[in-house]
This record gives sequence, structure tokens and C-alpha cells, in this order.
Amino acid sequence: MTPSIAVIGAGFSGTLLSLHILRRCPPGTRVCLIERNSQFGRGQAYSTGNPSHLLNVPAGRMSAFHDKPLDFLQWLNQQPAGAAEITAGQFVPRERFGAYVRALLNEELKRPDLGDTLDLVRGDVIGLNGEGDRLTLRLDRDRTVQADMAVLAVGNFPPEPPPVADPSFYDSPFYRPDPWAADALSDLDPDAPVLLIGTGLTTMDLAISLLDQGHRGPIHAVSRRGLLPLRHGTGAPAPAPAAPTAFPTDLIALSAFLRRAAEQAIVEGGSWQPVIDSLRPFTTDVWQAMSLRDRQRFLRHLRPWWDVHRHRMPPATAARIADAQARGQFTTRAGRIRRYQIEGDAIEVVYQPRRGTALASLRAARVINCAGPGADYDRISHPLIRGLLRDGLVRPDPLRLGLDVTQNCALLDRKGAISRRLFAIGPITKGAFWEMTAVPDIRRQCEFLAGHLATLVKPAPRTLEPLA
Repeated sequence: MTPSIAVIGAGFSGTLLSLHILRRCPPGTRVCLIERNSQFGRGQAYSTGNPSHLLNVPAGRMSAFHDKPLDFLQWLNQQPAGAAEITAGQFVPRERFGAYVRALLNEELKRPDLGDTLDLVRGDVIGLNGEGDRLTLRLDRDRTVQADMAVLAVGNFPPEPPPVADPSFYDSPFYRPDPWAADALSDLDPDAPVLLIGTGLTTMDLAISLLDQGHRGPIHAVSRRGLLPLRHGTGAPAPAPAAPTAFPTDLIALSAFLRRAAEQAIVEGGSWQPVIDSLRPFTTDVWQAMSLRDRQRFLRHLRPWWDVHRHRMPPATAARIADAQARGQFTTRAGRIRRYQIEGDAIEVVYQPRRGTALASLRAARVINCAGPGADYDRISHPLIRGLLRDGLVRPDPLRLGLDVTQNCALLDRKGAISRRLFAIGPITKGAFWEMTAVPDIRRQCEFLAGHLATLVKPAPRTLEPLA
């Protein structure tokens, strides 16, 4: 029987993994790439049609292949109707990266030696049966797909709403739960005040979208600490200062180490950004070497500060946000939302300021949740996730960042047993690997998992010609 692998999700993670599987697994291995949305190869992050939504990693570091580090940059400069040549340090629109990934998929489909080993299936996987010799994936419209192994590459789920006393507001037309939904900014009075929940990169994108569509009204952003992403440095990155000692894995020691290194870099005429970037090749190692208690403390106390230093704004985005702040149109608040009160065609949003005892309020005509992807899988409502948890085939990781996986990306079941047929990749594995949102990190994971799956696939038996 021909070996087969189903990849659930055809964003960047699932598409790139599929390409590597076809290159590394024994000839004849079939890959079924399943995507519930209309476009293969793009995913939510790179489907935006707004050219003002920029990658927050320079083009020279966005290749899909480790052994071809400038592949994306070269592809960009080979496209027709280009203006000036794009440089390695340039931040380009995210839609261009989505087009690049789609082009890689199209190129693969044209390979003469590929045959019928790659199937693209448009549909939503709503259930999975692990009984029997093969996995049976149940899709919408009463369809099924069978495979020997399956990989969850489901990307990110919409953010969870802040807990409030009366959550019925979240069912009202004033609320948008998904910042990337088509109706997030539709039918909005350009002079109306808007509240964005969260102050991370998604909030920056939504604020830019509002500005691009000519919004004149106030744009409020609320998060627990009110921190905005910092900006990337301009020009060529300076080298990080030499570190004579190893990276500590105790949380307090590591924080002090990075702070001293950043201060020293600034004293020497450099900047702090390369210090943070110097940790990047070791981030997963440091995360896994930390104690569970330190990882919990990091998530509870230090994560927002890490995020604003690690996940930075491109200079052009930062300049537009700073201009909106200077004009008083864009404002941030640190606090927790406590309740909503609908008053005619507006909402009074009551929040508890971070450093204050008295409640404060603001008015908005729309509330859009930009608080970051939902990660507690016990609260994810998608039927596939609910079914996998119900049947005990998977379990949430101890930190509630995704699902529990091994170093080889194999999923652990309810009792901690290691699956030999179910795997996961991308943001769903953050509990084990932490940095699994940026392209360079996911690229390495895809290459590794494809190689591991190749060792598990049993080649199809050869058909011998009868002797004459």
C-alpha cells in the first residue's frame, strides 16, 4: 500500500512541511494537504491585502529554505513590474511573502516527477478516528480522507475575549472577535471611536488599516500593561557584543545577563536589538533548559516585555503609529476591561487602570479583539480540537500554550503516551519550543519534522515483473 501523510492546514507551516516531505520521504509517498480557507500556501498572517501590513522580519531573513537563505529576496527581485531593487534589510508587505509561498507550491505541482503524490483538498477537518490500521479524517460535506500519519498545522485560533461579569456583549453587533475577519472594519463611521483590545503587532496592523481607510475618529488600545512593540533599528544591524559567558537558563540570571549586555552595547555606540537577536538561535534550548517554574514565572511576569523587544515593528509602521499618537488619535491604556454598557449606538467600556483603584471608562462604537491568538486548547471550540481532546488522542501542554508534543513533534495523548501517527507543527507546539511563530523558526521545524517522518515511512513494496 502506498504510504500517505495528511497535513491539516495549508498556511506557511503546512505548505512548507509538505514540500519538504515530498523531497525527503521515499519516492511514492503521498501527501494530502488540506486547507479550510480559500487559498493554499498563504495562511492568515500572509493573506492580508493591505500593502501597509509589513513583515516584521527583513526580506533577507525570510527564505523558506535554510540552505538557500536569500531565496525570498531573489524571488522578490525577479518579479515583473518591480521598482527599485529590494534589499536584504527591507521590510516588504506581508502579502508578498504569501505570494512567494504560493509560488513555491505551484512550482512543486509542475514537477514532472511528482505524479499524483500531492493532493490539495479544500475542506475543514472536523474529526479524526485513530482506530484501525489507518487514520480516518472526517471532513465537512460528508467526506473522508485516509492516511498513515497526520500532522496538525492548524496555525492560530482567534483571540479569547477578556473575562467580564456579563459576557453577553460578545454576542452583540458592536463586537468583532476576529481582527482578520472581513467585517472587522466594515460599515464603520470614520469619525467613530474604536477600541482595540491588545497592544501588540496585530493592534498595530488594525490601527494602520483604520488610518489607511481614512478613519478620523479616536483609536483606543487597551492591554494589561499598555506596552507597544518597539521598533526595529534602521540601517544594517550592528553585531551583538561578544559574550564571553554562556547563556544562563535561570530566569533571573538570564534577564540580568541580557540587560547588562544591552547596556554595554549602547555604551559602545551600538543598540540593544542585536543583543535580543543574538539569543534567537538558542531560544528553544534556553526555554527547554529552564525549569517549569521559571517558564511559568516568565509567562506570568516577563512575557509582555520580551514580546515588545523580540517582536518589533518595522520602522515605517512605527513612524505612522508615532504620528497618530502625536496627533492624539491613537492612545493606549494599561488596565483590565471590567464591563461593557451599550448606550444607543455606542458602548461605554469600563476598565480598571493598572496603577489605580478607581474605575475609568471610554466610549467606542466598535470593539475589536486584537489580543493575540487563543492558545488554551481546552477552550478552543473547533470540532477537530474538541474531538481530539474528548477522545484522549491529545492533551494541552502544561503551560496552556498549545498541545503537548515531544522533541520530535509527536503528540502526546491524555495519558502521556507518544503517538506514532499524530504530529503537530507551528504555533500549536509553543509549549515545547516557545518561539514557533516567526518564519525562520517554523522553517527549521518543518525541515526537522520532514526528516523525522521520512524515517517512519515504510516504502511502498515494489511490484516485480514476472519472469519470462
